[in-house]
Amino acid sequence: MKTYIYADKFFLKSGTSGPGFLEIEKGVFGKYTKEMTDNKAKVIDYSGKWIAPGLVDTHIHGYKNHDVMDNDFEGIKVMSESLLACGVTSFLPTTLTSSKERLKAVAKTIGDHYKEVDGAKIQGIYFEGPFFTEEHKGAQNPIYFSDPNLEVFHEWQEAAGGLIKKIALAPERTHVTKFIETITAEGVVVSLGHSDATLEQAREAVEAGASVFVHAFNGMRGFNHREPGMAGAALTLKEVFSELICDGHHVHPSACKALIEATGHDHVALITDCMMAGGMPDGDYVLGEFPVVVKDGTARLKTGNLAGSILKLKEAIKNVVDWGLATPAEAVMMASLIPAISCNIADKCGSIAKGRAADFIVLTPNMELEATYLDGECRYQKV
Repeated sequence: MKTYIYADKFFLKSGTSGPGFLEIEKGVFGKYTKEMTDNKAKVIDYSGKWIAPGLVDTHIHGYKNHDVMDNDFEGIKVMSESLLACGVTSFLPTTLTSSKERLKAVAKTIGDHYKEVDGAKIQGIYFEGPFFTEEHKGAQNPIYFSDPNLEVFHEWQEAAGGLIKKIALAPERTHVTKFIETITAEGVVVSLGHSDATLEQAREAVEAGASVFVHAFNGMRGFNHREPGMAGAALTLKEVFSELICDGHHVHPSACKALIEATGHDHVALITDCMMAGGMPDGDYVLGEFPVVVKDGTARLKTGNLAGSILKLKEAIKNVVDWGLATPAEAVMMASLIPAISCNIADKCGSIAKGRAADFIVLTPNMELEATYLDGECRYQKV
């Protein structure tokens, strides 16, 4: 039986439209129309509300007291289910720098079981490291840092069953150019971060095929008027994407504005970089192999440095609107379609399109999450 979703506004790939009706049948989107002619069909009435594609978190390490590096798929199932309350319907479980063996084991666990999740869908794996440099290590453990190695990467990819969609590295490591050229030809996205690279080193990596900057401005050489560095590269290089953490702690709203205005909303992907303390009370947690204290809305190492975030993606889209940096449509795009495009998974998620799985969210006009639908079924409803 066909179901129609009625709402005041729909965030479609071509732009916003509404009021109107969105057809859903057998868990997939049908056509969007201004009028409904099927008087026998079921109508779910969201008058006064907005319908948007499910959000896509392409950089997330953990949630609800579980971490991807725990190598426990039951924990990833909890993450998957819990992310629906954040408006997230697709995500990339994200690793941290660790031993070659540990990373291979995590890749195999996710690759073997990723279809078993019942909540937000796993659309790939993101390897954040271990090919970084120590100057901007953040919460990454430098004892595991190394130069990019194709043989090792292919071991991980084989263990994952080809599920690794993106890997981050520092452009100043050796053997970078050949590594980037090879794996981008294999369909893997290369992102740049945790790096002290110069503008020119970043440019060379982009010319080789790298296309994303990891959590812009964090974990990278900052901007200087004589050496623009990695931050300058993110601001000035063309046809690249930048991840951005909009929690108000990692990046000042004015710096977010500078990036968005320099590159365009269509080249900024909102991410959370969330760690296991997301959705949990303040207290002591672990990120990778380091103790973390969560307090006052931040997750910090004992040194005081930020260590991931506890941001929910539904909060990020509200923040950029409240800060005056994006329209609601632009904010939604930055947390759905753009992350999907930047990770080569836009054929599976990130937009409302006929024939696509009916994964979508219901928003109020003040950008509060009202409900999350997965395959046409309501899986989260705000109480």
